[in-house]
Amino acid sequence: MAETLDRPTTVEGEYSCWLPRHRRSPGMARLLLRTFLGGSAGGERFAEVGELLLSGLVTNAVEHARVPAGRLVKVAFALRAERLRVEVHDASPQRPELRPVAVQPDAEAGRGLLLVRELSDGWGCCPRAGGIGKFVWFECAPAGPSGAGAGAATSDTVAATLDGLVTA
Repeated sequence: MAETLDRPTTVEGEYSCWLPRHRRSPGMARLLLRTFLGGSAGGERFAEVGELLLSGLVTNAVEHARVPAGRLVKVAFALRAERLRVEVHDASPQRPELRPVAVQPDAEAGRGLLLVRELSDGWGCCPRAGGIGKFVWFECAPAGPSGAGAGAATSDTVAATLDGLVTA
């Protein structure tokens, strides 16, 4: 799959890369984010929540974007001033929609945007420059101890949020 990746663009504190619309792309995106954060001082504090939310957005772009064959998905990361910003670009103009909170406990899908809403400090969807498609973004603070900030999710926060979405 590595041969299908476009040459990444790297700027201090930023990274972007094009991925194929393929079921393996969420895993590749997580690896790219983990590598990006590993090369940034203190970046590992963003890894757990960042990878979870990125995976949901890339999965949505791969599974739900109705676009012509051959279109790619772009992931972009920026780490600045104690904030991680992640963007996922696709060629579909259709905006993502939050599903009702009551997702079946055994459902394998349907929680991605709910997790983004609950675990990020902010998120949204914007048209892409040039008018083709959209990008969905989120920002989050680093993980920290309880009470460390609105978006400072810990492993316990992530687990409780996932549990709440399953039992809701």
